Amino acid sequence: MKDKIISAADAMRLIGDGDTITTSGFVGIGVPDGLLAALEERFLEKAAPRNLTLLFAAGQGDGKDRGLNRLGHEELLKRVVGGHWGLIPKVARLALEGQIEAYNLPQGVISHLFRDIAAGKPGTLTHVGLGTFVDPRHEGGKINDVTNDDLVTLMKIDRQEKLFYRAFPINVALLRGTTADPAGNVSMEREALVIDNLAQAMAVRNSGGVVIVQVERIAARGALNPRDVILPAALVDAVVVAKPEHHMQTYATPYSHLFAGQFRAPAGATKPMALDARKIIARRAAFELPVNGVVNLGIGMPEGVAAVAAEEGILDHVTLTAEPGVIGGQPASGLDFGAAVNTDAIIPQNAQFDFYDGGGLDLAVLGMAEVDRAGDVNVSRFGTRLAGAGGFINISQNARRVVFTGTFTAGGLAIDLADGTLTIGQEGRAKKFLQQVQQITFSGGGAAAQGKPVLYVTERAVFDLKTEGIRLIEIAPGVDIDADIIAHMGFRPLIGEVGEMDPRIFQDGPMDLKNDLLHLDLEDRIALSEDKSLLFINFEKLRIRDNNDLERIYARVVKLCDPLDARVDAIANYDGARIDEDIEDAYAEMVNGLEDRYYKTVTRYSSSAFMRMKLGQTFTRDRAPHIFETAGEARDFLKGPQA
Repeated sequence: MKDKIISAADAMRLIGDGDTITTSGFVGIGVPDGLLAALEERFLEKAAPRNLTLLFAAGQGDGKDRGLNRLGHEELLKRVVGGHWGLIPKVARLALEGQIEAYNLPQGVISHLFRDIAAGKPGTLTHVGLGTFVDPRHEGGKINDVTNDDLVTLMKIDRQEKLFYRAFPINVALLRGTTADPAGNVSMEREALVIDNLAQAMAVRNSGGVVIVQVERIAARGALNPRDVILPAALVDAVVVAKPEHHMQTYATPYSHLFAGQFRAPAGATKPMALDARKIIARRAAFELPVNGVVNLGIGMPEGVAAVAAEEGILDHVTLTAEPGVIGGQPASGLDFGAAVNTDAIIPQNAQFDFYDGGGLDLAVLGMAEVDRAGDVNVSRFGTRLAGAGGFINISQNARRVVFTGTFTAGGLAIDLADGTLTIGQEGRAKKFLQQVQQITFSGGGAAAQGKPVLYVTERAVFDLKTEGIRLIEIAPGVDIDADIIAHMGFRPLIGEVGEMDPRIFQDGPMDLKNDLLHLDLEDRIALSEDKSLLFINFEKLRIRDNNDLERIYARVVKLCDPLDARVDAIANYDGARIDEDIEDAYAEMVNGLEDRYYKTVTRYSSSAFMRMKLGQTFTRDRAPHIFETAGEARDFLKGPQA
């Protein structure tokens, strides 16, 4: 068999003018920096190759010089089709100045496109991107005016709108692994991710192209366990051994056994975040974490949710994921983003997006750069900055619930915390809540039409999405609605009954969120009076989310009431409580069943007029639901002749 190990310089001679190339990587993970450096060096010395088309899914760079920034030269690139541009400013500059043809398509779509090109399909057909800037009725994913070719087409399948992303041959793949044998079998045991390497290699091989793989070491022929081989020799044309500085595990970490899954980090290994605006936002978002649910955390502000979950001891009760293929554990942040510790599994990126696109996510926590009155969100392009959508469109469009996170204003914002209250020390220079976003990365109107629950969480206010637009629902302690919120928005939001963000969010120390999410305190919340004639139900600030919550509540009431010889009066406190809309009917059915079985008279109270209205709608039956504003009124009713 042919020995496929060659030098980086020789490998670059396999790339010709006008070729279409694809590269592996996610931020700084799995990026073939040795090959990219060699390609840049050849172009600067020989002015070859020229007029390349570059196709990549995830962002690959450090925001400065590494990764795809090495290719940011005029005449080296002719066209770029990419998912996330924020970490490759040198290439983004060429796109913004119209020096190259340029497209921004959803990361998950490009990930699937590799697979479809490998399978000889004409392209990728999906709902992902409808209603966003990728939709050809808007911008078609084109970044500048010199980009004329239509890669995205609107189609109807069974009277449903779909987007078709056209496939095209790929001539060269620049990929990365850990160990290769001389025949070209490649394993990835020291890599933090496997990403799309196999699909990319197959796509190039079946396009008649060349697959070049960067590795850090060579093993004897036949020494690799076949179950460890990610890229079989039949798909690999050349292997290049990289210098250590070009083969860091991430752009922040040369190598970590934890990221490679060799060991597990002990509990408490991560230091708690400092209490600042970032942590406040992450804490409020963490209140939305679904117990036993699957969650995606985006890059940037959402990364803090993982740290909060670790501090609160709830990582074992939720499955956190990241789009390059991380399932479980605690995702890393910064230039380590994409890696994770204590994971359950690392799967290919395209398989992760299969799960995401099909609706597998219970919750997505994502960033937001701009929000408008319709609830549209822009994270992809603002002013002279081209960030790109990355996986944001796939994730936000398909998750069952979405929480967008970010500071209320940008650029110089400073906050002060004292005695559990928040004040604005210095306002940010730029408004983030605008009359209209510059580019639609998430369609608020489309989400509202589907009835998707959406929150917008900042350090001082929380909004939700209604069909009429976004609505203010919570403010931080110490914040003035008019002076600190409305005055710094480009529009006036809907304002109903506004509650206060949980005061624990603004105080140092753990919030005891585990009790809140797991309802470990139900024994204290549901109890009998000493004479066992009165059942106290305290749902203050409790959130009832799903059937698991219903089962816990039901079991507690049955345990207390079933041994009794007589029915009891019940008094329920719903102050600050929340019953998710999709569980309201099941909750009412459960409560009505308990009432028929155990209760003589039931009174409920809440200081919230909105909650009283909701309870009235939920419990309307043949008899009045008896809902009061205060505990005293509820108790007085039980003492009256009606009891």
